[in-house]
Amino acid sequence: MPRGSKPHVPSRKRSRWSQRVTETSKALDLEAGVFTLRDPRRIARSLKLSAELSPRRKADPFRSAMSMLNFYINRAGRQLLARQRARLEAAKVELRALFHKQPRRAQQRSRRHR
Repeated sequence: MPRGSKPHVPSRKRSRWSQRVTETSKALDLEAGVFTLRDPRRIARSLKLSAELSPRRKADPFRSAMSMLNFYINRAGRQLLARQRARLEAAKVELRALFHKQPRRAQQRSRRHR
């Protein structure tokens, strides 16, 4: 075997780190199927509740909830249907509103003018 190469492992046996994180993470206890909910506001409320109740989170509740949502979006990648991506992006907006955070663009403008 050439130096530095990894042996071929059949895909059905290979475990991806992102799958392992999703299945075993102790970061937040999420409601089952939270990312498949149809209502962006329900997704955001569920993430907010999970983040606020979790004693294991390492950041403030907003950052923990937003990180989990971004993790799911990023890991799904191209396999995420456009309407699902739009729903999850709308959940980000709802999450910011629930935590009384400024919309993303307003944050960027206010940083530039400091």
